[in-house]
Amino acid sequence: MKKIELLAPAGNVEAFNAAFSSGADAVYIGLKRFNARLRGANFTYAQFEEAARCLHRSGRKIYVAVNTVFEQREAGRMYQLLKYLSKSPCDGIIVQDFGVLNMAKTYFPSLKIHSSTQMNIASSKAANLLSKEGVTRAVLARELSFEEIKTIRGNTNIELEIFAHGSLCVSESGLCLFSSYLGGKSANRGMCTQACRRLYSVEGGESGDGGRNAYYFSPKDLQLLEKVPLLVSAGAVNALKIEGRMKSADYVGCVVRAYREALDVIENTITAGADEEAVARAGADAVNRAGALLKNDFARQKTTFYFDGSAASKNLDFWINPGQDGGTGVKLGCIKKIKDGEDGAVLALIGTEADSESGTVIPAAGDSIRLHRADDSERAAHKIKYVERQADGSFWVDIPASFTKGDNVYLISVKGMSRRYQPVLQQTEDSKNRHGQPGFEKAPSVKFTAGKSVKKNKEDFPEGLYVSVSRIEDMFIAQSARPAALIAAFSYAEMKRLVNEKKSLPFKPKDIILSLPPFFSENDAALYGETIEKLIAAGYSRYIINNLAHIPLLKNQKLIAGPYLYTFNRFAVSFLSEMSLNFFVTPLENNRQNLERTFMPEERGGVFITVFAYPRLFRIRLNNSAGIAAMNSGENSVYSFSEFSDSRGELFKFLHEGESSSVIPRRAFSITDKIPFLKHSGFKRFIIDLSGPALRKQDYKDVLKAVSSAAPLNGTSRFNWKNGFFNLEKPEKLDEPPRPKGGVLDLTVNEAFPARRLPAGKARKG
Repeated sequence: MKKIELLAPAGNVEAFNAAFSSGADAVYIGLKRFNARLRGANFTYAQFEEAARCLHRSGRKIYVAVNTVFEQREAGRMYQLLKYLSKSPCDGIIVQDFGVLNMAKTYFPSLKIHSSTQMNIASSKAANLLSKEGVTRAVLARELSFEEIKTIRGNTNIELEIFAHGSLCVSESGLCLFSSYLGGKSANRGMCTQACRRLYSVEGGESGDGGRNAYYFSPKDLQLLEKVPLLVSAGAVNALKIEGRMKSADYVGCVVRAYREALDVIENTITAGADEEAVARAGADAVNRAGALLKNDFARQKTTFYFDGSAASKNLDFWINPGQDGGTGVKLGCIKKIKDGEDGAVLALIGTEADSESGTVIPAAGDSIRLHRADDSERAAHKIKYVERQADGSFWVDIPASFTKGDNVYLISVKGMSRRYQPVLQQTEDSKNRHGQPGFEKAPSVKFTAGKSVKKNKEDFPEGLYVSVSRIEDMFIAQSARPAALIAAFSYAEMKRLVNEKKSLPFKPKDIILSLPPFFSENDAALYGETIEKLIAAGYSRYIINNLAHIPLLKNQKLIAGPYLYTFNRFAVSFLSEMSLNFFVTPLENNRQNLERTFMPEERGGVFITVFAYPRLFRIRLNNSAGIAAMNSGENSVYSFSEFSDSRGELFKFLHEGESSSVIPRRAFSITDKIPFLKHSGFKRFIIDLSGPALRKQDYKDVLKAVSSAAPLNGTSRFNWKNGFFNLEKPEKLDEPPRPKGGVLDLTVNEAFPARRLPAGKARKG
């Protein structure tokens, strides 16, 4: 039996020491650039090389996360980093960007490549395609059940890794644009601000008229400890990954020890030849002992997420706790009173009634707490110096002066439980780095055949305006503009309707492009397969693909690389072009300067630019038929709303879409006034994306009028089009979107989105 690798995070030297001393088989780290935890301390080059030597001396491994997308202007820096890593003692790199994958396999073939969970690999079709491209391990999307993982294992030989413990994202892996939309801090660039974990308001906010404020999109933490016996015996995965490069050394050490305990006992029992009953007993005992260790991880409530299948896919309550704010820790209570202490200290009385999750736990001097403002405007960690217990179980502690009555308090670490880990890796400074670092070479130039292929096959996708809708009924409205083609961004249920539709449609199959959803699991491959075959037989031959699994599913069809394939650089475009993808929908996060750097003038004819859309800020793998029923019946359910707002009064729409759900902003993205300039630059294909809420004729006319007159649409957002991504080297404050001038345009949003803006904190029931 091949043992499962236990892979631990290390965001800094202390966490590395904890992971090493607690028994991790491998450690993954980030360097100062191009990793998905840029807000963390990360490692210098000297620290990385010393860490690698420490691990290799004991037969263990180190992986480097290079798991963000890069813009074309950064190609040189990426090339320099990969060249450095190819000569370093690195055991593998973890990548999201097809451009990084292409650059590594072409110029640095000695590097072993692991696909990041951000690449959204959820099927054997996608895994096998990556294997052919030189990837040795796929880190699967987190939203998979055990049965799906087992099926993938049975259909691929590539190594498989899954997350087993730690923080979760509400969004399907790699498909979140929320933080990016709010200010350019893209999750795909390692700058996520965790906007999903903020406080949101439904039905009137705090006005006292029935409103509800809650953390509707803040997930519990993943914990698969009790599933370790099943994973070991099934042999379905090669590695278990612990999340937490932003977590403390205490957290890393605690979690690694727990999973090490469970894995060792179960694997040793199986190796010893014990029968199934003995293995089961040993596994249960090991999990119980390991579980006791995890009581001290001071994290959120736990969930098995999608591992068991149906519960998570149908019920948001299973893995969302709307009452738990976005941070971590054990809730001690809320502040009941404030008074002045000695030497200017501010003291707070913490209640321990119904708002407490800690039982009889009372902190001591030297422990650390986290304070969270009730209105979600501030969070802060604080090491307490003073504790005074009261007879009724409440207690006084010192707090920062900015917090007050009603704010929540959490215990995040206990001084007496902190461990001193063996300092196997010293705090090596860059000044002592004599081991090497990236050089200053330029990246090689990249050529691809897309430009020539576009000229050869331009009739497949004519120049002009394309319109995207998400339901059959909207096709009848969309026909009035006589678009070059209609894009049908259909769910599986709507695709089945299209197959079985008996009445005449306003577009023939040859005039329709079907856009497939970006999350595509092993179950979806079977679900869609038969329907796709029927659609192809009926004459539907053009498709927008948003997942690698779509490529083998749609052999010999006419394909466009969709926005979720993230073509932010020429290396990513080249990678897809080699798979005969020669037309591209540029990502909604992209900006004009990067788009023009990525595609030369002679190549721009094959690029589709979305000039109007309500971006899917994040997508949830949630079969929300139950939510729709609750919403229609008026039940007070976690997911029985269709509209919500943030603390600034910004409105969002929660779309219940059958097998999935998504969130769109109240304000559309629009660059309709830029079309003439784009045409002048050589771009010839444009998309009006009206998918989402039911389409209305007047809304459609307003957008078309703006397109024809090249006029800006009032009250819309530019997203990143003008300013680009947030730049760490120029840290402007971009977290809040600019407020629109004048009224808010009422477009494609039906009666749930009237034109007037609600007051801050207000929201309307769906």
